Amino acid sequence: MTTRSWWDSSATFKRCTIEKVSFVLLNQVDLTLTLVAMHLGFDELNPFVGFLLEIPALLVVAKVILPLLIAWLMPGRLLWPSIALLVGVAVWNVKELITYLV
Repeated sequence: MTTRSWWDSSATFKRCTIEKVSFVLLNQVDLTLTLVAMHLGFDELNPFVGFLLEIPALLVVAKVILPLLIAWLMPGRLLWPSIALLVGVAVWNVKELITYLV
């Protein structure tokens, strides 16, 4: 049995690619749904994201660059709780948008 170093298991997209790509794409889905909701007149309930919406460069860092960095550095199995949370947030946002539009 071989032991892998932390760096081997984490700092690559070769292992756990599905988890890492899912994490990054779900962050992009969350960003897109947030921007659509803001365009439709919804208020952002998260004060941190509300602040980021005022400064687009910080929003790009928080929702594009940081997820890429996190996915690159974290082993895929440690991303599962975040993936589950992001799926829940995306489903909630879609439900709210559909309710508003209907």
